[in-house]
Amino acid sequence: QVQLVESGGGLVQAGGSLRLSCAASERTFSNYGMGWFRQAPGKEREFVGAISRSGAFTYYADSVKGRFTISRDNAKNTVYLQMNSLKPEDTAVYHCAASVGVPADERRYDYWGQGTQVTVSS
Repeated sequence: QVQLVESGGGLVQAGGSLRLSCAASERTFSNYGMGWFRQAPGKEREFVGAISRSGAFTYYADSVKGRFTISRDNAKNTVYLQMNSLKPEDTAVYHCAASVGVPADERRYDYWGQGTQVTVSS
């Protein structure tokens, strides 16, 4: 059982930056690809991006490409989501998730964090 805990959310003005962290309890963290998802009020959860087990491969949703960056530190069992040039439409609860691969399909993720709120004011 992998436990994931997100942190780093908050309120930021449009154009600002935030860095989210997701800490994993599992020492075999490096065995998992990690994804970030978000869910805005009244909307379905959507894929943000994912990173491979080694960190060598990342990919992103078109809506965040060029603004968001995912990285990981396997020695610290932590994955990060650096968010720059934030827009009001980025407002959502952000979740990290663990999978044996790096899918965009949330159904293929086995473990989820509870999420952290990001609010971007205009």
